[in-house]
Amino acid sequence: MTLYELTNDYAELLLMAEDPDTDPQAFADTLEGIEGAIEDKADGYAMVIRQIMADVTGLKAEIDRLTARKRAGENAIERMKETLQYSMQATGKTKFKTALFSFGIQKNPEAAVVDETDLSKIPERFLVRKEPTVNRKALKDAIKAGDEEAAKIAHLEQGESLRIR
Repeated sequence: MTLYELTNDYAELLLMAEDPDTDPQAFADTLEGIEGAIEDKADGYAMVIRQIMADVTGLKAEIDRLTARKRAGENAIERMKETLQYSMQATGKTKFKTALFSFGIQKNPEAAVVDETDLSKIPERFLVRKEPTVNRKALKDAIKAGDEEAAKIAHLEQGESLRIR
């Protein structure tokens, strides 16, 4: 689906939907103002939705590509810095200047390295506890199975959503 396949009204709607600065009321007014029977409007909406879905899929692929490229760049930087540091230490030149840069190997701040792997042996004051979250799937399954305790703290709701095929 391309912009050329959309009517002018739906093309304008698509442009508004893709623009993050679009006033929500102006968007709603444009939706309301499109003429035609509900079936015609539904077809137009579906075309706009499909176009936006295609755009989102393309953006996701581009995000993944750029994320991989970023990670590769970060890894290259780390390897190069490690190699340079090793070379400086091996030659004993741990501090020098060139016409463009200054180089030096410095001590990092001390960091605690945990030797104990059994968390039960680590005093509570050194542990970070995470806030508990509700396992909604387990809760749903328990309610469906007739668990009275689960039914006292939650209930099941079934919503509706539009499917376009």
